[in-house]
Amino acid sequence: MTAPQPALSVVVPMFNEEAVLPLLAVRLRGVLDGLAETYEVVAVDDGSADATPAALAALRVGWPELRVLRLRRNSGHQAALHAGLLRARGAYVASIDADLQDPPEVIVELLRRARADDLDVVYAVRADRSRDTRFKRWTAAGYYRLVRRLVGEQVPAQAGDFRLLSRAVVEALRELPERNPVLRLVVPWLGFPSGEVTYERQERAAGRTKYPLSRMAGLAAESVTSFSAAPLRVATWLGLVGVAVCGVLVVVAVLAWFAGGTVSGWPSLYVAILFLGAVQLLCLGLLGEYVARIYTAVQGRPAYQVAGDSAAAGPDRPDPAELADSLR
Repeated sequence: MTAPQPALSVVVPMFNEEAVLPLLAVRLRGVLDGLAETYEVVAVDDGSADATPAALAALRVGWPELRVLRLRRNSGHQAALHAGLLRARGAYVASIDADLQDPPEVIVELLRRARADDLDVVYAVRADRSRDTRFKRWTAAGYYRLVRRLVGEQVPAQAGDFRLLSRAVVEALRELPERNPVLRLVVPWLGFPSGEVTYERQERAAGRTKYPLSRMAGLAAESVTSFSAAPLRVATWLGLVGVAVCGVLVVVAVLAWFAGGTVSGWPSLYVAILFLGAVQLLCLGLLGEYVARIYTAVQGRPAYQVAGDSAAAGPDRPDPAELADSLR
């Protein structure tokens, strides 16, 4: 028997968030219970290695609206979020991180705005990032400036993965062939009617950040290579510049030979070799990024594997009671 469709689904990807889970449950459940509408919370456990699975199982005992989607291994934030979105059943689907930097109370405003203005997408846009470090603010500003230039102005500045989607948008995401899309760029690219709600981002309630500099750099690289061939064009222009510089050096060398001024010129030769070598390596590296993406696509491996879903039983979805026992 198919479960009735809830009015709202809230997808919460998480990895090793045992410290913040009790606080998240109190605030998120208080907000959603206050809506007086049917809802489900899809907690996507991204292969946590701490007590997060056991904490989720304990929360489900007294919170029937909580649904646990467990991935077999740590697949990354975007993959976990994508898995939750595609399995959410609500007429509207909100996504929020578990660290409480994005206040759950804003979900009410996102839902109200979507219904009032008949919008398919409502972005939660950060109005104030003063709590972030100067380096984080500088890199975030550079990232959004870059992607808006590459993808288009439809990408909202200072909007992460805290958003509300209609069922139509979720089904459109399901039809995309990409196995691990960068959702903060793919959703605006779809072109559905959208709006924004501003909010103040808070400090992490507990635990440590799961997005260090290396992951932020990886997200930036994935964003650029997924949506633009600009790096390849940069490589082409660098190659042209290298050819031009070599041409100038050839002319200088010929003129020096005719003038009888051909002396030991190892510095210029040394610089020219270094320059050309650097340009060639950079071009090969940029080309390799795209070849790697083609290779990954040809392999056809999924970005994640679902180990269990507490909402239903089946070959890949064990009975909820068995799932709770296995998580303890």
